[in-house]
Amino acid sequence: MIRFSRVTKDYPRTGVAIANVSFRLGRGEFAFLTGPSGSGKSTILKLSYLDEFPTQGDVWVTGQNTREVKPRDVSMLRRKLGIVFQDFRLLENRTAEQNVAFALEVTGAARAAIGPKVARVLTQVGLASKGTAYPKELSGGEQQRVAIARALANRPEVLFADEPTGELDRRTGEEIIALFDRLNHDGTTMVIVTHDAKVAHSARRVVEMADGLVVSGGR
Repeated sequence: MIRFSRVTKDYPRTGVAIANVSFRLGRGEFAFLTGPSGSGKSTILKLSYLDEFPTQGDVWVTGQNTREVKPRDVSMLRRKLGIVFQDFRLLENRTAEQNVAFALEVTGAARAAIGPKVARVLTQVGLASKGTAYPKELSGGEQQRVAIARALANRPEVLFADEPTGELDRRTGEEIIALFDRLNHDGTTMVIVTHDAKVAHSARRVVEMADGLVVSGGR
């Protein structure tokens, strides 16, 4: 599903972000990518959803080598991926339903199909009754759930979440992780990026990074 083979990524101004990284995540896995700030976690994430490309080595995502994906086809591959950002990135002037619908509109979903799909994912994340609420009317946990629903709208094969509990209190964070666990049991491959080892303590798979290297859990 996701495979890194001897991947190095360096930047002209800041130098090497990750070096000679290799690991594999199989279909249906639930994996936490952990490590302190600056360890390379965000770089792994960006390489996985084709926001960046490796300087050396190869990255495979859903069976495709990202080096071989033509620029015009990047958006098509990204439709197989869902991404949940730490800061939610919701459109403040749109309701929960409209935020989720936007993800479908930009991928060209049929207009008649958008409403049922929005209802499905809001129900899936436990927000069926909050569809007409604006982000400012929602709690932090509810905003995070809208962001998750948006990421799920196109039925991704892999869901990435970048520090999904970083802005939440402990109880709400635990609820979000429990939601991810249910989504995984429904068949979605999960990759959760966090610097908080406590969040990942019960994970079935932990890939730990330090100083741009995978130090454990790579396989």
